[in-house]
Amino acid sequence: MEAELLPTPCAIWSQQPASAQQLQFVEQARRQLRSILSGDDPRLILIVGPCSIHDTTAAFEYATKLQRLAREVAPFFFVVMRIYFEKARTVHGWKGLLYDPFLDGSHDIATGISRTRQLLLGLIDMQLPAASELLDPAAALYFQDLIAWGCIGARTVHSQIHRQLASYLPMPVAFKNSTEGNIKAAINGILAAALPHTYIGINVEGMVAAISSAGNPDGHIVLRGGGEGPNYYPDRVAHALAALSRAGVAQRLLIDCAHGNAGHCHKRQKQAFRSAIEQVVAGNNKIKGVLLESHLYAGNQAIGDSAALRYAVSITDPCMDWQSTEQLILWAAELFASPRSFIAATG
Repeated sequence: MEAELLPTPCAIWSQQPASAQQLQFVEQARRQLRSILSGDDPRLILIVGPCSIHDTTAAFEYATKLQRLAREVAPFFFVVMRIYFEKARTVHGWKGLLYDPFLDGSHDIATGISRTRQLLLGLIDMQLPAASELLDPAAALYFQDLIAWGCIGARTVHSQIHRQLASYLPMPVAFKNSTEGNIKAAINGILAAALPHTYIGINVEGMVAAISSAGNPDGHIVLRGGGEGPNYYPDRVAHALAALSRAGVAQRLLIDCAHGNAGHCHKRQKQAFRSAIEQVVAGNNKIKGVLLESHLYAGNQAIGDSAALRYAVSITDPCMDWQSTEQLILWAAELFASPRSFIAATG
C-alpha cells in the first residue's frame, strides 16, 4: 500500500490565503442564503454551473457570463455558481478536478488541491459565491472557508460520516433525496446534522483528532428525482413538504432540475425549471431555490484522449448550453417582474 503525504489544510491556507475581504464576502453570501431559507429574503437561490469542473479556463469564462447575468436578475435570484470538484461515482469513473486534475489517471491530488483553491479564490474576487457537493470530509477542510453552500449528495445522504461533516461546517448544507428517491433519508440527515457531534476525524493540522461540532441549523432538502421518477411536480413537492412538517423540520426545499428530475437528459431541465418557477408564482413560498447543470456548450463527452476534448463541454453529466441557460433564467426574471406574479411568489 502506497501513501503520498499531502500538505495539511493549514499549510494550504498559508500558501493560498484568503484575505479578510474575501472571507467577508463568503460570510455575507452565507448570510444571504440563510435569509432566503428563513423567508426573510423573498428571492430564490439559483445554483447554476457545470456538472463538474475539469477545465478552470472554461470555468472562469462561464463565471464571467454568469456574473453579468447575476447582476441582471439580482432582484429575484441570489446566484451561486456550481463548483463541483469532487464527483461521487456509482461504480467507477473520473472523480473530479481535486483527484485527477490532468484527466490522465496520474491522480496528482496536491495539484488538484491547489487548482481548486485558486479557482474558488478567483470566483470570490469576481463576487460569485460557490456551491459544491462535499464528498470527502478530509478534502472539505481545504476549502470550507471559501464555499457558501454545501450539499450532501444522493449517494452519501444515508452516511453518518457526512451528517457529522454537515454538523461541523459553517455554511448552509443541503441533503438530496437518495438515488432511489428516498426523501426520509434527507430529512434524517437534516435532523442529525442539526445536533452536536463528537467524532474521529482529521483536524486542520492534519492530525487524527476528536472533532466536536456545534450542529448546523441551516439544513434543507433538495429534490433531485430518483428511481421513482421526477419529484418536482406540485403533488410530489407537497408530499415532501408534508414529510418535513411531520418530522418537525422547517418546510423549505430546493429543486434540482437535472439528475432524476430530467431523466439525465439536459434538455428536460427546462421543463423542471419552468414547473418550479410556476409553482412559486402560484404561491408556493416553501420552494426556496433551483439548481441547473449548465456549461458553455450543451451535452457531455467521454474523457478518452484528454487532448482531444471539446472545449467547455461536460465530461460527467450532460449540461445545458449557456444560451439556453440565460434565456431560461431571464424568462423567470421577466415572470417575477410582473407585479401580480411577484406578489403571488413572495406571499
